[in-house]
Amino acid sequence: MIEVLNVSKKYGNFLALQDVTFTINNGELVGYVGLNGAGKTTTIEIIAGVSFPSSGDVIIDGHSITKEKKEASKRVSWVPELPIFEQDAKALDYFIYLAGYYGIEKEEAKKKAEELFSSFGLLGREKDKLKNYSQGMKKRFVLAVSLLSDPNNFIFDEVLNGLDPQGIMFFRDLAIKLKREKKAILFSSHILSEVESIADRVIFIHKGKIIRQMAMDEIRKFFSSNTFRVTLGRVDNNVIKIAEKYGNPTLQGNTIVIENFNGNITGLSSDLSEYNIIEMSRLEGNLEEVFFKLIGDQK
Repeated sequence: MIEVLNVSKKYGNFLALQDVTFTINNGELVGYVGLNGAGKTTTIEIIAGVSFPSSGDVIIDGHSITKEKKEASKRVSWVPELPIFEQDAKALDYFIYLAGYYGIEKEEAKKKAEELFSSFGLLGREKDKLKNYSQGMKKRFVLAVSLLSDPNNFIFDEVLNGLDPQGIMFFRDLAIKLKREKKAILFSSHILSEVESIADRVIFIHKGKIIRQMAMDEIRKFFSSNTFRVTLGRVDNNVIKIAEKYGNPTLQGNTIVIENFNGNITGLSSDLSEYNIIEMSRLEGNLEEVFFKLIGDQK
């Protein structure tokens, strides 16, 4: 379990994070989204123990990152956006070397390597130098390393960057597997469709502040109650005027999208009947729509 408690971070006069608070429960997979520079990486580095908060604290499985850094840090596995390797090392040798930090004997490390390299599509490339790995292979390698110590908590920073479709599938399957094992998982990504496909909940950060936390069910319902869509066989200059009686319409091709719809479907269908109504439906929100709506509300 990860608890971020009123965390702020200053760099000189620049306030990168302001009173950031959230919790990642065991068995929960949470997306962390925001524009570039919003504070995602800063938050994740503080949770990982590689950066220190100016104020506030992070509690990992009951251990304070500010007071018990060693105990807290060993309970979380961190995959940075740009992992740093000993580039001239062979993948298997480096994996075994890193395993030593967790007290794993060489033979046990070899067994883990065989299992994990196979799972992440790296089997047969164990003796390659890491500098000869593609960006996607390096990311898969560090994902394999993240499982070495079997911690209870995982934080992934833009882990999908540089991954090909197969690599994205590997991460998706891994994240779901970890969730089933009751791990606490936080991951940031700008690929919102992937966040939407696996997250239980999404935390939105903007300019260093948490602006909203929403369960995926809430996100899907965000627009559904008051946004309505009508697709017509033909349109003219009058359709928007007609639709204005029912809310705030915009025309997208042959489709009218009405925000703040007043719910009068019968009246709307009657007024637009001469335009050959093809489809009428309430809209379900998706993560991208909600994200830009929330960001827009902050301006």
